[in-house]
Amino acid sequence: MGVLMKGHSLTPTSVEIHHPDSGAIIRTTAPKDNGGDGSQFSPTDLCAASLAACATTIMGMAAQSAGFPIEVSFTLEKIMQSNPRQIRQLKVEYSIRGAATAEQKRLCEDAGRTCPVRLTLGNNAEIVENYDFIEC
Repeated sequence: MGVLMKGHSLTPTSVEIHHPDSGAIIRTTAPKDNGGDGSQFSPTDLCAASLAACATTIMGMAAQSAGFPIEVSFTLEKIMQSNPRQIRQLKVEYSIRGAATAEQKRLCEDAGRTCPVRLTLGNNAEIVENYDFIEC
């Protein structure tokens, strides 16, 4: 099943993207270090954020399916390289709140490491991650 999205340029360094199913709009702009003003997420920021958002979603779904509630938050750092200009490394720290057994923790980590965005990125960027479980 496909999802059709539409977009158009707003300025030479800004784009607006429409998600017809939800009506949501995302605007991007080039980062300051690449000719933009950094006033919005850059396209590579969205790519990086998509990894953490996807893993967080998949972990939550896996935990819900297995019958234990969790709440996940994350901190993400994107590191670029210049030649060629691309994402070199993504560092993600996941904080997972909830009572979980060792097996449930493993389930969450496995789910996070197999999210569709990560599988799509493959080995094109180094992904460094940490899963910190916080009992509550």
